[in-house]
Amino acid sequence: MSNLDGDSSPKIHVETPPMSASAPSEDRHTPATGSGGFSGILRRWKREDLMKRGSLALRGIALLFSLISFVIMASNKHGDWRNFDKYEEYRYLLAIAILSILYTGCQVFRQTQELSTAKQLLQPRMAAMIDFFGDQIIAYLLISSASSAVPITNRMREGADNIFTDSSAAAISMSIFAFLCLAVSAIISGYKLSTQSYI
Repeated sequence: MSNLDGDSSPKIHVETPPMSASAPSEDRHTPATGSGGFSGILRRWKREDLMKRGSLALRGIALLFSLISFVIMASNKHGDWRNFDKYEEYRYLLAIAILSILYTGCQVFRQTQELSTAKQLLQPRMAAMIDFFGDQIIAYLLISSASSAVPITNRMREGADNIFTDSSAAAISMSIFAFLCLAVSAIISGYKLSTQSYI
């Protein structure tokens, strides 16, 4: 009987080490979750930085297209009926091009300053709302002005295809390209605005 009791006591000591060994294994998993959360934060920061640079590039391209459209239309004066200011549609196109230049120019300046200095000039929520609604409004005005100028240009090209109609078509094309850039930028701005409350 004493031998049996002696045999049972080592069994108790053998069973206890797995219990103590299980505790460190649980502790080993806790740093892994922390590292996973840290990598998630890094991925989010990279995604936000990519979106900022992407919207800056899109607005910069829209600024370039709007500037080209303005220059082409403003210089589209060839005497008699071949002057852009004789047509309301072309004056509207020119006015919206100027408005697009002002908006995209201010946005490019602001975003460049924020990226270079790492300081926000506006509150994040306010900046996200201005980006989203500004992109939407200017994009709508650009496509509206281009759409109004297309019919009259097509009618003129049916009667006479000359430098005036070619310049008008080129200015319209530049406005459409600027619209496409701001439309994509508006999608990015919409995503940023929808996630702003969670940041």
